[in-house]
Amino acid sequence: MRITNNMLVSNMTYNLNGTLQRLEKLQFESSKGKKFRVPSDDPIAASKSLKFNTDISKVSQYLRNTKDAKAWMKESESAFKEINEVLKRTYELTNQAANGTNAPDDLKKIEAEITELKGHLIQIGNTTYAGRSIFTGYKTDKELLDENGNYKVNIGLDDGGVPIDEVFVYNVGVAERVSVNTLGNKIFGSGTKDYETEVTAGSKAYLIQMFDDLEAALAGTSANPADDLQTALGNIKDASNQILSVTAEIGAKTNRIQLTESKLEDQLINLKELLSFNEDVSLPEAMMKLAIEENVYNASLAVGARIIQPSLMDFLR
Repeated sequence: MRITNNMLVSNMTYNLNGTLQRLEKLQFESSKGKKFRVPSDDPIAASKSLKFNTDISKVSQYLRNTKDAKAWMKESESAFKEINEVLKRTYELTNQAANGTNAPDDLKKIEAEITELKGHLIQIGNTTYAGRSIFTGYKTDKELLDENGNYKVNIGLDDGGVPIDEVFVYNVGVAERVSVNTLGNKIFGSGTKDYETEVTAGSKAYLIQMFDDLEAALAGTSANPADDLQTALGNIKDASNQILSVTAEIGAKTNRIQLTESKLEDQLINLKELLSFNEDVSLPEAMMKLAIEENVYNASLAVGARIIQPSLMDFLR
């Protein structure tokens, strides 16, 4: 077969373009640290990366939900602890008042402190987390209690009085959900030691009514102050038991959510490792390949220069 100069130049150009394409691909890998930039570069790896990124987004959202749920429950735990301290101090003062050896001035001082504790209890009822009331169910933009200890919102009921489930449920996994909030009536009650029935706005919180009765007994305005103080001691104990029960429930949920958080963090690390293995290049290896391809490209240019350098004048000489 006769080989012409045009054939040599065409082959040289074809080979030079091929070398340039490989060089450009290695240059991209070295500068971006990725094995591919469009799905057509590696369809199977691109498909895997898409799935890994989707999974990472899901797990990251679950992890954010978990952290938010844990923070909410920690805030609730703090409020319960504070309520328990209030009840503990109230019991001490009531027990002191009930021993029958106090002067009227002493009872007035006890009554004054009981009033302050009641006010503090109302403030705890209106505790917020990130600007949201934590004991008002779905009505997080409203306070739970007014200054007299009356409910300001319906709990467990919508505005029309229809029962609704106002428990927040967070998705913390594909099929894993956890309820985070505690409704105010579980803590402050209504009627006579009722911690289960839904409450309507305007009704008196049982816990605050208990303090009102205690104040009346200390002021001597109730029917039988001595007996009322004894009754108050029993009521405070019952209220403390209710708070301990709710605290135990939220504590168990917090422990569970911490385990879930740890699991999700491990999953996230594993998924990121798989994603990196699938699409990230080894930089030393990429740089070595780039150097080799640069040498090949320079050699191709040198060979091309030797082929096309002779001109017509060189041939005639």
